Amino acid sequence: MNLDFTQIVPYIPFILKGIGATLQFVSISIVVGFILGTILAICKITKVPLLKWLADAYTSIFRGTPLILQLMIIYFAVPQLTGFDITAFVSAVLAFGLNSAAYVSEIIRAGIMAVDKGQTEAAEALGVPYKSMMLNIILPQAFKNILPALMNEFITLTKESAIVSTIGYLDLMRRAQIVGADIYRNFEPLLVAGLIYWVMVFILTKIGGLVERRMRQSD
Repeated sequence: MNLDFTQIVPYIPFILKGIGATLQFVSISIVVGFILGTILAICKITKVPLLKWLADAYTSIFRGTPLILQLMIIYFAVPQLTGFDITAFVSAVLAFGLNSAAYVSEIIRAGIMAVDKGQTEAAEALGVPYKSMMLNIILPQAFKNILPALMNEFITLTKESAIVSTIGYLDLMRRAQIVGADIYRNFEPLLVAGLIYWVMVFILTKIGGLVERRMRQSD
């Protein structure tokens, strides 16, 4: 096998910088997705038909089209329409955040629906306002139930983050590609990038399991 890892040793610090770049936009994206997803989930269970329709339409569009297409539209097509350039970082955050919101909204909606209806009936009987009921009674119970699913979404975003290399964002994958082009060897840097992705996902999985156990113990 024609392998020579010694050539990429000087490039290791350059590749490792991609970890921070990757986690930075993924973390912001998951926050955007969580906030917007929560709003969408509440709209889906509301009794206002228009809000429910808009939330369902949003979810259908973003779940029914490829993430890379959404990224390309934001980075290439939106500037064409608006005349304003969007940086690769902002494009990545918007694409991943908006896409994640569609999936998170379904996760949260399912979590809300799984909460015992008696909780809602009791709150209504006591005259608790809808907003207070959702924020203080329903959502805390729902989030505890859906934490594993939310953690899986975070892990999925971390793995799918590699597609931002297509718009030139210097994430982990893009840096590995640059190293491969520089030394005319692609297998070694891509293998190193793959190992780093695996380590990140492994750590995130362990953290998710730890948080889940802590929450179960607090019940």
